[in-house]
Amino acid sequence: MAELVFGMNQSLDGYVDHTAFAPGPKLFRHFIEEVKGQTGSIYGRRMYEIMRYWDDEHPEWDDAERAFAAAWRKQPKWVVSRTLKSVGPNATLVEDDLAGAIRQLKAERDGEIEVAGPELAHSLTGLGLIDEYRIYLHPVVLGQGKPYFAGSRPPLRLMTSDRMGEEVIRLTYVPA
Repeated sequence: MAELVFGMNQSLDGYVDHTAFAPGPKLFRHFIEEVKGQTGSIYGRRMYEIMRYWDDEHPEWDDAERAFAAAWRKQPKWVVSRTLKSVGPNATLVEDDLAGAIRQLKAERDGEIEVAGPELAHSLTGLGLIDEYRIYLHPVVLGQGKPYFAGSRPPLRLMTSDRMGEEVIRLTYVPA
């Protein structure tokens, strides 16, 4: 049975914003390896549209960015949306019965499936489907934005904390 993992970069004050801060080289390499090892990813519409950036080639990319793009493209993706009519390569649209579709996905697969996006994670948390939360805590204060937890924080138990490069700490939690 697959495990659902919600992990994102987060500011000290609890916000996620890919335009405000980015992973350094060591953390980015970690994300490349993580994507290579995952069974797939589940996206909400907004996060999927952001990540579609990796579907196109960009001549200015360095080797790490090309490696991430290659891993991302190979990975199966499931996109939860009622408004999208189609999705890109290696992606499946999930339009109805979120709980049933994700339970079936977990039952049919082994390994780790990434959950991408705070709002989707909030919905899946409410359904009791997320198995692990990973917060990549950056020493940045944003003061506003989209919070990592889209609703009230579920009861969690800290499992590990790891330094990820010089400035980032990964906090790993499981539901309590």
